[in-house]
Amino acid sequence: MANSVTDKPLRKISEAFKELAVAVNSQTPDLEVGSFSHACSLVSPLFGCLGIAFKFAEMDYVAKVRDLSNASKSIGTLQGLLDKDLKENCVRKAGSHSRNLLRVKRGLDMVKVLFEQIIITEGESLKEAASKAYAEVFAPHHGWAIRKAVGAGMYALPTKAQLLNKLNENESSAKVEMEYYVAASAPVILYIDKLFLSKDLGIDW
Repeated sequence: MANSVTDKPLRKISEAFKELAVAVNSQTPDLEVGSFSHACSLVSPLFGCLGIAFKFAEMDYVAKVRDLSNASKSIGTLQGLLDKDLKENCVRKAGSHSRNLLRVKRGLDMVKVLFEQIIITEGESLKEAASKAYAEVFAPHHGWAIRKAVGAGMYALPTKAQLLNKLNENESSAKVEMEYYVAASAPVILYIDKLFLSKDLGIDW
């Protein structure tokens, strides 16, 4: 029996984020913690497909998405989540929902840049696309040791064909789903950034 997670993960991701984009583009933009964490959980297998270079990202991302999913049982919206942490004065504390949300958002951003780069990069190597995505999104927040480890891991990335095979897509179908995700994730990422900035919390921590 086919594993449902590896069935058509790209399609599941793009469809879930299209729904989130509709929510944030509506006249009363808001995101439910539950639907957001579910969409984010669909992205998790992608990090696993990229191999050792993104192992740290996969472990960190999965744990933080799980925290948001648990939080959704008692907190309705992302705005409510930030407000609760602000009230309890724990926004920047390690393990806070707000801090985890910011980290998860970074994971979504990294995948967005990775997809943008894969779409425009010729050839089979993912090294250039993955390196650019890492450098743009994660590297500014990582110390030397992690950056060095990721750099070494870039040589163990799968080829584009191997990645598409793991995702059960061909080049043209993958490109369509990647473009959908890039377009749908952009307003979602912007919404979260604006949420933090509107409360004077900043997004570079």
